[in-house]
Amino acid sequence: MSSGFITTKDGVDIFYKDWGRKDAQPIVFHHGWPLSSDDWDTQMLFFLGEGYRVVAHDRRGHGRSSQADTGNDMDHYAADASAVVEHLDLKNAVHIGHSTGGGEVARYVAKFGQPQGRVAKVVLVSSVPPLMVKTASNPGGLPMSVFDGLRKALADNRAQFYLDLAAGPFYGFNRPAEKLSQGVVDNWWRQGMMGGALAHYDGIKAFSETDQTADLKAITVPTLVLQGDDDQIVPFANAAILQAKLLKNATLKIYKGFPHGMLTTHADVINPDLLAFVKT
Repeated sequence: MSSGFITTKDGVDIFYKDWGRKDAQPIVFHHGWPLSSDDWDTQMLFFLGEGYRVVAHDRRGHGRSSQADTGNDMDHYAADASAVVEHLDLKNAVHIGHSTGGGEVARYVAKFGQPQGRVAKVVLVSSVPPLMVKTASNPGGLPMSVFDGLRKALADNRAQFYLDLAAGPFYGFNRPAEKLSQGVVDNWWRQGMMGGALAHYDGIKAFSETDQTADLKAITVPTLVLQGDDDQIVPFANAAILQAKLLKNATLKIYKGFPHGMLTTHADVINPDLLAFVKT
């Protein structure tokens, strides 16, 4: 099957895509909030063309997966990812996560993938670990008021909020030198509105308040850490820089002027870098 559903232990249907030769090395993609596996179309087609097996799933409450009213947290996200991996019996896999998907990857690899011996490498792209919210022990984080503002905007008018986010800071389209792509904005909005409002609302807490310091310290496989220094969603100094320090086997690359959604806006640069790491 090139796509399908698996049902988790708590009864949630998770949609997944599985393209390419089943004997090829798998590349597993984990999407950001509040999107779906469709956000990886460019990378999936690229790696498929390079001869890899490419797999991606819609997180619970996102895309075509069930709009679960429970379990919208990092532990369940990781367990759901593991359920897909185990269902497809993926081994020697490279797991690539963007934003919230990077948190999902870190928790999955630390808790499931590495202990099961299924993971070859990891890539974290513009990812949320170790911790986004500001605390006494995380002074470089963002104030809780930032995330309260996201929750209010979602609850007040989710459709407009998603348009504004995609047309503004997510892709850096609010920068004077950047030309807005209406297709990119519309595709972001389409993916976001496919998911459930409650799951997305709960997801803000999941991606902002989950401390993943221990997850990062537990990962021993080679890990590539990528982020743009003009990321207006996840500030790189408290994300990629700290990730590289906490990981045991990290390679760090910071892209000058690249936005949070650089996988889309700068795929011509990012994709070859991903391939080079996978092949190394």
